[in-house]
Parts: sequence; structure tokens; C-alpha cells
Amino acid sequence: MSNSNDATLDSGSGQPADKSRRTMLVATCAAGGAATAAAVWPFIASLEPSERAKAAGAPVEADISKLEPGQMQVVEWRGKPVWVLRRTPEMLASLGKVEGQLADPNSEKPNQPQYAANEARAIKDEYLVVVGICTHLGCSPTKLPGVVDDGAGFLCPCHGSRFDYAGRVFANMPAPDNLIVPPYQYLSDTRLLIGDDTKGA
Repeated sequence: MSNSNDATLDSGSGQPADKSRRTMLVATCAAGGAATAAAVWPFIASLEPSERAKAAGAPVEADISKLEPGQMQVVEWRGKPVWVLRRTPEMLASLGKVEGQLADPNSEKPNQPQYAANEARAIKDEYLVVVGICTHLGCSPTKLPGVVDDGAGFLCPCHGSRFDYAGRVFANMPAPDNLIVPPYQYLSDTRLLIGDDTKGA
């Protein structure tokens, strides 16, 4: 019959177990685990985007309540200029007149969300929202005053690419594609959220 004062036997050798040795082994493993975690944590943390990077890619709001017909507002999103143009009835009427002169009149190339794959390339025809960077070499086109005879609304000063008032490029121009329409949505009739369309158009 075993006595409660008997020494605990080590299962491997049949010898009495050394409790201090077992305690040391557990403490060493715990210290090693903590040291590994401390060494790996800065690396894991470095994989997370910084607050500045998160802010740079974050959606931005634009108040368009003071935008008059024919006026354009520039909003910075991800370091790029985004144009919000409130088109006049004449600008909108010019869109149908130039389709035969455009490289991609039906916006078949995927450089706009599905809800902007229409003649106006917009959720609401009155407002054009495009990234104001030429798709050729990254210059910023300029808005032409009024409606010109050939229907061009924007001209790239670097290499002469012309775009209509929906940001569609004219054929035989250096720019290969229409201006990019970013994801966006209306928060209200006078507020836009550029860079996010998760709530739907």
C-alpha cells in the first residue's frame, strides 16, 4: 500500500521526480515563448497600414451644394484630383452628338463602376465625377470654357488628348482610355462620398 509521503516517481526512469527541475523547465518555456512573442510582434505590427496610409486611402466627402451649373469642384482622394462637374443642359446635349467621334463611346472598358456605364457616365446625369488624370501619361487635363463646337469638354495640355463632358476620349488620341470614374455614392442630394459605394448607388 502506498504512503502519501512517498516521492512522486518520474514516469520515464522510475526515479523520484525533481520538482524544481520541472518548475525550471516550465519557467524556461514560458520565458522563451514571451521572448519570441516580443520579437515577432514588431514584425506583425509593421504589416498593418499606418494611420497616415489608412487616411490616404479613406473615402472623402464633398459638399456640392454651392456648385452652380457649368462649375467644377476638385476633391483630393488618394492623392489624386477628382473632378465633380455640374453639367449644364448644353453640356449634356453635346454627349449624344459626339458618339461617332469617340474611342469608347459606350464605356465598354472597365474603368468605371457598373452604375456609371451609361452615356453620362454618372449616377445622376447632372453631375460628372471622374479622376482628373489623363489616361495617357498622367497629366491633368483642363476644362474648356463652355461647350465648344466639336463637343470636347477637356483638353490635356501635355499631348493634346481631348475628352467630352462625360470624360470619354476622342478617337485617335494619345490617351487610350476614358477618364476613370471612381467609386462614389450620394449621402444626400448635396453630399457625395468619393471612394466608397458599398451602400449602393
